[in-house]
Amino acid sequence: MSFRTRLALVAAAAVGLAVVIASVAVFVVVRDQLFGQVDRALDARAQELATLPGIRIDENGNIDIPGPGFGQERDYVQAVPESGRPLQTPDYSGVLPIPVTARDRAAARGGHGLYYDNRRVGGVDFRVLTISSSPYAFQIARPLTEVNRTLHRITLFLILIAIAGIAVAAALGLVVARAALAPVKRLTQTTESVTETRDLSQRIDVTSGDELGRLATSFNTMLAALEDSSRAQRQLVADASHELRTPLTSLRTNIEVLARENELPQAEREQLLADVVEQIGEMTALIGELIELAREDSAEAEQPEDVRLDLIAADAVERARRHRPNVAFSTDFQESFVHGAPSTIERAVANLLDNAAKWSPPGGEVEVGVRDGEVSVRDHGPGIDEEDLPYIFDRFYRARTARGQPGSGLGLAIVKQVADTHGGQVVVERAEGGGTRMRLRVNGHTGS
Repeated sequence: MSFRTRLALVAAAAVGLAVVIASVAVFVVVRDQLFGQVDRALDARAQELATLPGIRIDENGNIDIPGPGFGQERDYVQAVPESGRPLQTPDYSGVLPIPVTARDRAAARGGHGLYYDNRRVGGVDFRVLTISSSPYAFQIARPLTEVNRTLHRITLFLILIAIAGIAVAAALGLVVARAALAPVKRLTQTTESVTETRDLSQRIDVTSGDELGRLATSFNTMLAALEDSSRAQRQLVADASHELRTPLTSLRTNIEVLARENELPQAEREQLLADVVEQIGEMTALIGELIELAREDSAEAEQPEDVRLDLIAADAVERARRHRPNVAFSTDFQESFVHGAPSTIERAVANLLDNAAKWSPPGGEVEVGVRDGEVSVRDHGPGIDEEDLPYIFDRFYRARTARGQPGSGLGLAIVKQVADTHGGQVVVERAEGGGTRMRLRVNGHTGS
């Protein structure tokens, strides 16, 4: 059974239950009204009998009580003594009397006062009013034939109305379910189409701002994120294959020369071996950076925690001093706490230091500062050309002046990725007096 059918059935059941409850309420109200009219008529007749001076019994053993005039509805009246058979009026002589109960006999003795109940005599239902008036209990009865007939017709009408209401509710439920689930149907069709075609550019038309509209918007957002991720992965693979092709070709050529030329001079052989080792080192660094860059969820892979940014920067500076002994590093650190993945933040700071040291002249100085959740790295190199500024954080981008420098063009791209995954930012600017200043801010700063 489909969800639309279940929704229509639930709507029909809810409306049907409401119709049944309303029908029962209408029946009860109408029944009370009809019985109320009968009871008021019996009460009026009882008040009329109360004005009589006394009861008289004729020679046939019947009670002599004047009845309504000609053309008026007549009530059956009988007097119940404490013992013996009931006394009837002459008009009803020979008619089966109202059955007498112990309660009626007690009323004849002066107990129970006044009460209403229903009696059945000869297949006919009567509404009976019993009045205690010692030594008799007067009973006034009116047939309920018309009342029962009316209730029967009302019951039939209410049943037909309930059936019609349930049928209409089921039909409307199908219409409403179809209209309400139309966005879900479009969502399902889009999902199936994306699964079959692998086309992540498809979107769902959002026509409302309700819950289903927000669901469609969220699904479109998810498709856009998946499309961006897929595009980035394809671009990364394309760029990586392009960047790896040149060093692999060079490495293969050198190895072939070493394997083929047995009469190479020792100096040339040593130079080729040094080139091979250097190329393998560069490829190792490139592959490591590719792996790091491909792990877009690296900040989530490591459990975030509160860390001191100044201590992370201090460790990175110490390693940079060992690797770059020809560059001086000056520091100005203030205690600063941030919330994030320590290893990825440390990798980003190390990349900034490596980039600054690479562009610093021999004996140059790199200034490193930490303050309020931000790391600032400034070099005194030639600076960045205006035309290169918009692309400095792109993957594999290398400025024209940097193409002779070692590196893969991924270091600053990793810095930007770390900033993005931590909700921060990295900016590059020209420094006064020459050189470049880069500032990495990590959001989640918790004070100092």
